[in-house]
Amino acid sequence: MQPAPPTPAPPTPSQPQQLSRWLLAAAAAVVLALAWLTTTPIGTQLTAWLTPVSDAGDQAIARAFQAQRSGVQVASDGVVERVLSDDNAGSRHQRFILRLDSGHNVLVAHNIDRAPRLRALKPGDRVAFFGEYAWNGKGGVIHWTHNDPNGRHIAGWLSHNDQRVQ
Repeated sequence: MQPAPPTPAPPTPSQPQQLSRWLLAAAAAVVLALAWLTTTPIGTQLTAWLTPVSDAGDQAIARAFQAQRSGVQVASDGVVERVLSDDNAGSRHQRFILRLDSGHNVLVAHNIDRAPRLRALKPGDRVAFFGEYAWNGKGGVIHWTHNDPNGRHIAGWLSHNDQRVQ
């Protein structure tokens, strides 16, 4: 009796096919990671920390101001025009007027009961921020520049010289 002929092995994918499958899997993983980063509070915080400050924040503020819209999360920077006295009614806030590179002025109201104040702040200093824009007729207010102890709001921050407060 003759042995049965060997069963041919199933074809193996060629190297280009394997590479294509690997690249497709990697692309899918990146898409899923980006989707997660832009839809979860933790992901939004990570994205904000990793996003460089640019004129995109100034444009978002300009659009929100024109539409009289509040609740817009923004990151940008500008030059201190004026340092105001602290607002001590209710939660205490360090306040200053910031001129963005676009020429738009905003009031920054930083809660110093929840985060440290910016030290030695003076007109002409550059301050970067990540916070929530609230509309008013004078240009708007940037607030939520600190952590939310209840974890319901995206944490904001201020950066000035070598100091970053949250």
